[in-house]
Amino acid sequence: MEISADMQELLLIASAVSVGAVILALVGVPWVVTRLPADYFSQPRRKTWRESDGEPLFAVFIGLVKNLVGALLVALGLVMLVTPGQGLLTLLAGLLLMNFPGKYQLERWLVLRPGVLRALNWLRGRQGHDPFEHPDT
Repeated sequence: MEISADMQELLLIASAVSVGAVILALVGVPWVVTRLPADYFSQPRRKTWRESDGEPLFAVFIGLVKNLVGALLVALGLVMLVTPGQGLLTLLAGLLLMNFPGKYQLERWLVLRPGVLRALNWLRGRQGHDPFEHPDT
């Protein structure tokens, strides 16, 4: 069976996006994890950007950009679930970037899965940061 030139180009693009997602995850995840405060998951409620002091217009702009990038990653993750690529990882990264009701509870639930908090603290320890405080259930 011969693959058409259009299909070959599509597979090449999908492969490049997949490799890019892996590299982004390998670099981005440790970078984000080490910049979060140690009490990030232990607070009963997270302060939202609307409650924060500072530049409100800048906060709205950053929130818009985060949600657009998150939506793009969710869409790419869904495509990569049925094509070659890191679909679940990309989908999860997109969801964690976006703002939606219940996101903080989802993050805390994920951190309480066996081994997740230990892995995050291992990443933080490699960079010389204090471990995350254990979230109370």
